Amino acid sequence: MDTIRDEEKPLHIVMFPWLAFGHMIPYLELAKLIAQKGHHVSYASTPRNIQRLPKLPPHLAPLIKFVSLPMPKVDNLPENAEATSDVSYDVVQHLKNAHDKLEQPLTHFLKSSNADWIFHDFTHFWLAPVASKLGIKSVFFSIFTPPFIGFLGPVSVLMGNDPGRIKPEDFTVAPPWVPFQTTVAYRYFEIMKIADVVSKNDSGYSDVYRAGGCLQNCDTILIRGCIEFEPEWFRVIQNIHQKPVLPAGELPTTVFNCSDENETWWWMKEWLDKQPCGTVVYVAFGSEAKPSQEEVTKIALGLEKSKLPFFWVLRVQRGHTDKNVLELPEGFEERTKGSGVVCTYWVPQMKIMGHKAVGGFLTHAGWTSVVEAIQNEKPLVLLTFLADQGINARVLEEKKMGYSVPRDEKDGSFTSDSVANSIRLVMVEEEGKIYRENIKEMKDLFVNPKRQDRYIDNLLNHLRSLLEH
Repeated sequence: MDTIRDEEKPLHIVMFPWLAFGHMIPYLELAKLIAQKGHHVSYASTPRNIQRLPKLPPHLAPLIKFVSLPMPKVDNLPENAEATSDVSYDVVQHLKNAHDKLEQPLTHFLKSSNADWIFHDFTHFWLAPVASKLGIKSVFFSIFTPPFIGFLGPVSVLMGNDPGRIKPEDFTVAPPWVPFQTTVAYRYFEIMKIADVVSKNDSGYSDVYRAGGCLQNCDTILIRGCIEFEPEWFRVIQNIHQKPVLPAGELPTTVFNCSDENETWWWMKEWLDKQPCGTVVYVAFGSEAKPSQEEVTKIALGLEKSKLPFFWVLRVQRGHTDKNVLELPEGFEERTKGSGVVCTYWVPQMKIMGHKAVGGFLTHAGWTSVVEAIQNEKPLVLLTFLADQGINARVLEEKKMGYSVPRDEKDGSFTSDSVANSIRLVMVEEEGKIYRENIKEMKDLFVNPKRQDRYIDNLLNHLRSLLEH
């Protein structure tokens, strides 16, 4: 619905997400909600990423223009690698290098864009000063949740001016700027897996330094989340950054169907239709998280031991140059034929999760996947790997919305029995009923269209008011 009054000029907003689909998709969802109100969005990314984004609904296509920025060539980045899903984890720092080199083509576009605002991601510490010189205001739009941004802390800590966190153990407890009791912190094995996030890497800057620059220089902080779900974390962010902090809502995924997706879906639906209602465990770890070979073996054997049908989306490698190609245990596919599916390519996740046969979701706790599970009332079994996933898992555990597979605190190892037992607990057993019920209770909070609409109206009013000053 167009909310622009006759005398008002539509806003022109540029969006520039980090080169990861877990970032690009929520940015696109926000772009669609803003375009629905009659405003113009220029969505900037690289050519291959734009091609791979979901198709726009025809009524929004005239209002969302894709701006294709040529991907810079840098050392150690494979040909055609434009997103984190195209490269192994150790190569992502070189992708950040290439991404920083997009400053020049983006600046060139902004000069002639007549943009009012630019929405940018956590990697873009250089962007707000560039935009400011051109008279364009900036929003740091975080697809990370309020607890994650609150846990990261003030700019002084992020940029290394205040030695608030020195050892990995410092990340395993709630920080001093959080004034309430909480279990929201990393477990030791989680922080050790992402130690490069807090230390300088080959891109020249740590991820926390980048985020600090974004938080320091932006005009407004916009965060994917609901004030009603986590009001105390919004207050923490407001207190430590002392600038406007707005909720974007949970941005539930909207799907515009196209024919090739339906062809992929057809055989999957046929298999799911044969399974009893609520018995299938759906297993997927997003576009970035890739388990080790040992973890894949444990997950496979755990699925087998659970005695439940499963649909597993397994990324066997991250991009064609990834040398570590994952394999299933010997004999696994023969033993589980008929009762399980392993799919090694893209799948229509929302359609699978919406099917009545699916009764639970074994997930990495990436927030887009969490929101999609809540949209479809699927209880969560959590197995974290990277980035913000450990923090997300603590939030879900605290609110009894998800149950984490038990793991060794030091190295994060787990057993096939713990996988099987966790799945059965959440999906079948009386003890896990609370997880099944809480997910259903949260649905309205996460996907209520009126609340989401109100958040977008508040955001647009805020953007207008700042332009008028």
